[in-house]
Amino acid sequence: MDEAHFETQLAALAAAIGERTRVRILCALMDGRAYTATELSTVADVTASTASSHLARLQQQRLIDCVPQGRHRYFRLASVQVAEALEKLMGLAGSEPITPRSKTPQRLRFARTCYDHMAGELAVALHDRLCRQGWLDAQHYTLSAAGLQALQGIGLSLEAIPAQRKFACACLDWSERRPHLGGHLGAVLLQAFEKQRWVVRQLDSRALQLTASGKRALQAHFDLLLP
Repeated sequence: MDEAHFETQLAALAAAIGERTRVRILCALMDGRAYTATELSTVADVTASTASSHLARLQQQRLIDCVPQGRHRYFRLASVQVAEALEKLMGLAGSEPITPRSKTPQRLRFARTCYDHMAGELAVALHDRLCRQGWLDAQHYTLSAAGLQALQGIGLSLEAIPAQRKFACACLDWSERRPHLGGHLGAVLLQAFEKQRWVVRQLDSRALQLTASGKRALQAHFDLLLP
């Protein structure tokens, strides 16, 4: 890249960040979650169409990514590097991010079923813990040898994967707006939790109740302590 092109690109990047509406959008995304254009338009106090044009500008500069999920399109920061750069700028400015508030009922937000796997705060925390432990590769969604051994140790059967089913994948959580574990691995994990009654389905909704034995198991097997 020659010097003139570099300067042009840097100026374009600075211009993308240096606009009040786009700043508010970027600050909202600093919590690590993904939001719809409508939600971000509310945070930025602009119309949905105006927000869409700003989101397109931010995408063009590779500051944010768009994640299709069902009928919706969610936007999130493009990388950890973007978040780190914004955090430093926010520190210089002394600003605090504005976060959209979820209206999801608390029991559904904490734990629920998402088709055949777990979702909600519990599932997101479990997904993140598997990655931090080095058991799950968050880029390719494969298990390490240690991860396979650990999950088999709590009763997961990972031998027969249904045809045309992903072994594991990220499923964007609609209340937490961060990934939980989907695919075959997510399904058998829920099966194991139910079999050992670590979680119990609620009869009147998709909510899952984390039992006392489930709390102890999360701490013992995953070093995960939840309130």
